[in-house]
Amino acid sequence: MQLYNKLSAIERAALIEEAGTERITISFYQYANIGNPRVLRDHLFLNWNNLDVLGRIYVATEGINAQLSVPAPNFNAFKKHIDSITFLKDIRLNVAREQDNMSFLKLKIKVRKKIVADGLDDNTFDVTDKGIHVDAKAFNALIEDPNTVLVDMRNHYESEIGHFKNAITPDVDTFRDSLDIIEADLKDHKEDKKLVMYCTGGIRCEKASAYYKHKGFKQVYQLEGGIIEYARQVDAEGLENKFKGKNFVFDHRRGERISDEIISNCHQCGKACDVHENCANEACHLLFIQCEECKTTMQNCCSDTCKEINALPFEEQKALRKGKGNSNKIFKKGRSEVLKFKA
Repeated sequence: MQLYNKLSAIERAALIEEAGTERITISFYQYANIGNPRVLRDHLFLNWNNLDVLGRIYVATEGINAQLSVPAPNFNAFKKHIDSITFLKDIRLNVAREQDNMSFLKLKIKVRKKIVADGLDDNTFDVTDKGIHVDAKAFNALIEDPNTVLVDMRNHYESEIGHFKNAITPDVDTFRDSLDIIEADLKDHKEDKKLVMYCTGGIRCEKASAYYKHKGFKQVYQLEGGIIEYARQVDAEGLENKFKGKNFVFDHRRGERISDEIISNCHQCGKACDVHENCANEACHLLFIQCEECKTTMQNCCSDTCKEINALPFEEQKALRKGKGNSNKIFKKGRSEVLKFKA
């Protein structure tokens, strides 16, 4: 019984290329009381592996958070399967705005303590007492209200390439970092302002809205379905698009364009650019913004040092990494002294 990946990313990419089948990238989440996450994890793997589903899925006692891709011919079978799971029946699937057959190259379903690392003790407040969900039309009206405070619940490297106009974009590395910072910054407006939040697909706002209501905010709203669903509704209903730039996504695409505006810069030369790359040096793997010119000049590396290391034979690179843990740069997400034009 196969309950884990047997193919490398390279092998999987070759198979996808050979198959020539279009794949659909989707995401969804659901908070629910799951008694045995391990049983659900194995059930999902056995069924989804048979459908050639690839992606990154977290399962916990509090629910499921999934980003994945499925071959288009298998989509109906996939939908039938998730509808057979009571708490997932008829769940909204956020379909990616820009499709890429290589968005995911492995099926990883992991049991976690939480489906989003929020650092909160859920026993200290009512997690079901959430904010008011609003659609794209209502959201557009809300953020034009002078009594509204609009907050981006994502991290700095996400909001850097795209955000809603007039949004507060906390300079944080993780979701858990933002919660207390936002509360402290808005402590004088808990009763007189409308707190409106958004994130990629809505999952971070689900918990944050309940937390802020617990902290005394009287008027709490959240964008239903996040930026992904907002973009879909804007297109479908002909609404004004108030999002500027790209929406960062957590797969190999790293972003999908919501508007034509480029609001960020190459971290190496300062040229207008909103394309994220990972440093080619496996010992670094820093996530940063890099234009095509710098990508060519720097050979997809973040620094001259990494460029030199990446030019070494594979075995020499492997020897240099031996006995060392992951570089802290992996988690800096663009925060490095070597990046001269990082804002």
